[in-house]
Amino acid sequence: MPEWKEGDSGVTVHLASDVSKVTWHKKGDYFASLITGGSNVMIHRMSRRTSQLIFHEQKYSIQSAMFHPHRPFMLVCTRSCVYLYDLHQQRLIKKLSSGTQTLSCMAVHPGGDNLIVGTDLGKLSWFDLDLATSPYKVMATHASAVKGVAFHSKLPLFASVSDDATAQVFHAMVHAELDQNTLIVPLKILRFNSASFHDEVFDCVFHPTQPWLFTAGGGGSIVLFCDES
Repeated sequence: MPEWKEGDSGVTVHLASDVSKVTWHKKGDYFASLITGGSNVMIHRMSRRTSQLIFHEQKYSIQSAMFHPHRPFMLVCTRSCVYLYDLHQQRLIKKLSSGTQTLSCMAVHPGGDNLIVGTDLGKLSWFDLDLATSPYKVMATHASAVKGVAFHSKLPLFASVSDDATAQVFHAMVHAELDQNTLIVPLKILRFNSASFHDEVFDCVFHPTQPWLFTAGGGGSIVLFCDES
């Protein structure tokens, strides 16, 4: 199990393998780590300085994992499916599939009822977690594999980035009424200097309050897209 150490500079958690991704629970006490190669997910609790694997054995490579924003659930994205687990009851709740497409990344809507998944074919699949286990909508957005997707925490926006050296921003209005469908409108395609990004954009994240988009790409570059004002 990981070794926790406290020092003047903070808390350090030593894991047996390299970490590829880290995601926080919104309340700040829990965070999860995904090791390089994606064989398992480990959940860590800051207040108790404890760590725990959530699987005894995982056969499939994990691309991403994140906490549900409101329920004690965890979403785990493999190359073929997205699994929704109940962490309290330690059981599988739902398995989402996008057909034959190979999945690469995911993001959950702040409301918790919708999920966007990127694929290696440059497509985005939108899932309504309260409805079917297949996509509500599939959008052909990029010319190459989608590497990252993100929702804005307060504004009706989401974005995707790809190996084609572009980021695409969408308006997405999710209605509380079940009889109204989600409205998705493409807003803008943001293009990068491919020489500095080496034709790859790895990830993206929105500013927590402003309509600004941060992207990370090849060559160690981080680019901020914001309004002119």
